[in-house]
Amino acid sequence: MQSAYIETTIPSLYTAPLSSRAVELARQNITRIWWDNYRTEFKLVCSQTVHDECVRGNTEKAAKRMAFLRGIPLLDPTNDAQAITEELLKRQIIPLKAADDAVHIAIASVHKIDYLVTWNCKHLANPRNWRRISDCLADFGYRATVICTPEDLISDDEF
Repeated sequence: MQSAYIETTIPSLYTAPLSSRAVELARQNITRIWWDNYRTEFKLVCSQTVHDECVRGNTEKAAKRMAFLRGIPLLDPTNDAQAITEELLKRQIIPLKAADDAVHIAIASVHKIDYLVTWNCKHLANPRNWRRISDCLADFGYRATVICTPEDLISDDEF
């Protein structure tokens, strides 16, 4: 069974009230389709960083996000993940203000997770960053985890 690291945007979009903005509503619907129909095809994991991000903000919304994550195992941070995180930031592949995104990449890759599932297309699911992320991880002897959206993991028959 393939593995999938659930990044913070997944519980955030799934548990949020339906948006009036078209793009966000579409992402919410796609997230729900993937979660409700396809997640069982994957061994799901996340990290303490995801928990830390999900607990921020409005306490009622945070409680929903944390309930969503219940039962998903946390991957251990490792020394290699810390070093990779620092290097992604040092090379400015991921900006310092988005340091948690570097943590997601590093932890998922060090643990050899097949997919990092996210709607963060600015820093994570961004093809323009892919080569630089991949090269950085290769410098540490790791293969980059495939970073994708839930839509990428849904059967073509769904749409």
